[in-house]
Amino acid sequence: MKKSLIGMSLVATLMLAGCGTSSTSSPSDKAAEKSETPANNEAKQQDDGVSTEFKSALKKAESYATSMHMSKAGVFDQLTSEYGEKFPLEAAQYAIDNVKADWNANALEKAKSYQESMSMSKEAVRDQLTSEHGEKFTPEEAEYAIQNLGN
Repeated sequence: MKKSLIGMSLVATLMLAGCGTSSTSSPSDKAAEKSETPANNEAKQQDDGVSTEFKSALKKAESYATSMHMSKAGVFDQLTSEYGEKFPLEAAQYAIDNVKADWNANALEKAKSYQESMSMSKEAVRDQLTSEHGEKFTPEEAEYAIQNLGN
């Protein structure tokens, strides 16, 4: 019995030494260290098959959509811009495909902002909402905003 325990201890020590860890830590310490490594944390985050970068792009997209009331195209451009977030196209597309946003409500909020702060006419607001140099909302989203904008 003593021989087998000594042999098992020696094997465990050699296995730990082979992993690049000191043999003075207990196996439970090693397990705790292993579970806290960046590689393992990344593996945990990727268990659902979505990379950390894609998740980050989605989080940014949600922020732009909810706090800044941006359009889908505007969010995508911000995510991929060399002057913005610089996400790869695939990560930005994942974010756009998965963001939970009410684009009509965003268009309406932008329309209200233009009307109140800049005293713009409804037609000027519509142009600003749909402009490729402006907000980049779809014509349908802009129409919803104009129809629901107060008098």
